[in-house]
Amino acid sequence: MKIIYFDLVSGASGDMMLGALVDAGLPFTDLQQALLGLHLPDFELGLRRVMRGPFAATKVDVKAADTVQARHLPEIRSLILAADLPAGIRERSLHIFERMIEAEAGIHGQPAEHVHLHEMGAVDTIVDVTGVLLALHLLGVQRVAVSPVPLGRGTLASSHGQMPLPAPATVALLRGAPVFGVDHAVETVTPTAAALLTELADEFGAIPAMRLSAVGYGAGDRLTPEPNVLRVLLGETAAAASPDLQVETLSLLETNIDDMNPEVYGYVQERLLAAGALDVYLTPILMKKGRPATLLSVLCQQAEAGSLRAALFDETTTLGVRTTEVTRHCLARSVEQVATPFGTIRVKLVQLPGGGSKAAPEYEDCRQAAEAHGVPLRLVYEAAMLAHASERAGAGQ
Repeated sequence: MKIIYFDLVSGASGDMMLGALVDAGLPFTDLQQALLGLHLPDFELGLRRVMRGPFAATKVDVKAADTVQARHLPEIRSLILAADLPAGIRERSLHIFERMIEAEAGIHGQPAEHVHLHEMGAVDTIVDVTGVLLALHLLGVQRVAVSPVPLGRGTLASSHGQMPLPAPATVALLRGAPVFGVDHAVETVTPTAAALLTELADEFGAIPAMRLSAVGYGAGDRLTPEPNVLRVLLGETAAAASPDLQVETLSLLETNIDDMNPEVYGYVQERLLAAGALDVYLTPILMKKGRPATLLSVLCQQAEAGSLRAALFDETTTLGVRTTEVTRHCLARSVEQVATPFGTIRVKLVQLPGGGSKAAPEYEDCRQAAEAHGVPLRLVYEAAMLAHASERAGAGQ
């Protein structure tokens, strides 16, 4: 699986993202050709090599003679729907602009249909959004990871007058993403980049496990204490060597508890699983002074770590939660249904990387069938496995 990591060294903008993707190996002429499908008049892409501090980087400029001061969503929708773009890119582009409109509507307290985009509705922004989506498509990227987002403070001149930094639209669009403050008073992340990154990100956090194949630096125009570049790391996860193996970066939340009523653990486990935890498990441990305790562990997607951490503080007696990033390698799964004397039972199937497969009946189906027919659970399991083996043999597998 091809994966890309957006490393926001000094922030991000749409043109910095385009520059980094070209620098990582996307042929510039391929990007130009793909963007002709927008059928937008009077715009062109410029390409140049620049220095940002000690780094040589690629600068992509969108040059547009756009006479439209502001666009409403219907006009943007018409432009994108009329474009010769892959259907998935048209849909994703529209969703990004819809999110931009919703963010502006929330800031100004107006219905979305009354909101128009000034800078964010310009031709260069439309090119940035669709260009980044096209670039990832052309590079064959299947998964996107993003570093925590740096945000500067200060003020910014806009069509609405002086605005605080981070720009209100940027803050609204970054809701749910990990952010941190930097000292310098510049716009480190534009609303366009905020919308793109949160739309694209499958995960936020540290650099994920990959076999690195390319590095790209995209240059910005801001004056910042550190080099004004956005870096991308392009690589392959282990899944590329084995299509049946999935690799992902997850968060592991852990806390040691020695003073909670044991009756509460079952309820806490149910709450955490319902809130999005992938797994919740308990381990007996011995703490200082020889006190028996319980290690409560929660495995989750990185985007869910914050809400699950809050649930741990709310529902348990813990005073602190440890968070670590872990890499999970797991087998791709599928489900088939088999007919047994006790009814239809689902069976989970996995293909092993070295060849062969293994299967396991779905517990809940077996439990319900055993209760309904008044038979031991093991008999239902055996019947499901026998039916599965029979179907495989009949299919010649």
